[in-house]
Amino acid sequence: MSFLCRAIIFLGVIVAAQCLTCNLCVFGSSGTCSNKGNITCDNRTSSCFNAQANITTANATASLTLVTRGCVQSFICGSSSGSILGFDFNVSVNCCNTDLCNGASSLQLPLIVTLCFGTLTSLWVMT
Repeated sequence: MSFLCRAIIFLGVIVAAQCLTCNLCVFGSSGTCSNKGNITCDNRTSSCFNAQANITTANATASLTLVTRGCVQSFICGSSSGSILGFDFNVSVNCCNTDLCNGASSLQLPLIVTLCFGTLTSLWVMT
């Protein structure tokens, strides 16, 4: 096998190994995701993302929170807010660049609350 062929195969293996794996949530609301799983990003995307959009009516009588996760180019990351057609919106796109780093943060809070509650209950029972 020629040196050029071996170099091309070697570079192909390195590029394939560099692909990022992210959590996927095509569409979600109220803490649930449809079509969730994992996705391997292609070489055009450099970050995993976890995005949340909060939409409220201008007089704040109704609101909706939407979430999505996947792969994105890093220049998309950040937050924005505004108003359109009588609705106020806040969009936050949090990015990271390690495998499966865009997991559901909403699952971490109940665990922390549960641990704190369990600790406080144990202390109360001991007194």
